[in-house]
Amino acid sequence: MMKVTVWGCRGSLPSPGPEKDIYGGNTSCVQVLQDDTCIILDGGSGIQRLGVDLKSDFKEIHIFLSHLHIDHTMGLGFFLPLYNPAVKIHIYGPATSDETLLSRLRRYFSPPLFPVRLSELPVPPELHEIHNSEIKIGNVTINTSYICHPGPTLGFRLSYGNSVFAYMPDHEIPLGSANFPHEPEWTSGYEIAKDVDLLFHDAQYRPSEYAQRIGWGHSSVEDTLAYAKLCGVKKLSLFHHDPGHTDEQLNKLLHDYTHGKKFDFEVEMCAEGNTYELH
Repeated sequence: MMKVTVWGCRGSLPSPGPEKDIYGGNTSCVQVLQDDTCIILDGGSGIQRLGVDLKSDFKEIHIFLSHLHIDHTMGLGFFLPLYNPAVKIHIYGPATSDETLLSRLRRYFSPPLFPVRLSELPVPPELHEIHNSEIKIGNVTINTSYICHPGPTLGFRLSYGNSVFAYMPDHEIPLGSANFPHEPEWTSGYEIAKDVDLLFHDAQYRPSEYAQRIGWGHSSVEDTLAYAKLCGVKKLSLFHHDPGHTDEQLNKLLHDYTHGKKFDFEVEMCAEGNTYELH
């Protein structure tokens, strides 16, 4: 079994507040457990609470960064296991054409952005540059592929037995194909999401909002629903909520685009604290 837990699903900026109690205000962080294997997807602000919850349960932890925008890395310095010399931390993420992953992470772990440098951690994390890659961690296979978002950005496909989970928190689907959603082979991230049991996918905007933000790297709910249909997913969890959208607005967004419509898959609005068991 893979157990998936959401520690943050807000996009762009942490935005806590009483009007966001249902879906949460922490930025992207998802934990995947399989027996004694601990995999963390992104280091947004939600990873701080996850680090407190983990305590000393794991001697080895694997953190996969989809990309290095600040909302996906801002929590790394507050992740308590980084300061425990008994825990081995692996960080996986994309480089750029002219800058290594180490160089990119050093920019965050340095003043004035953060007071503690990578070299000053009790045991500096082991870094792994990934591209269109396949990695095996314990019994879990992670396939990664570049997707449409400003800067090098990866989508993740995690497989254990017949259970498959895909994670694409920041993804602008229409930029990948001039004929979306009719040509899967030309659609960004199609192989990552194809036939998965559970898909977490960027759905930050209403179509009217997206029309004013083309090229910003995010998708509309309408396009994400079409993408899930194209990929044949079993369950879609709408992710990367706009920091300005309240619980009430997110509920209305889901209602407006799903009520009275039939889909071949389940649809929900992702919420911080949600857990999923993929058998």
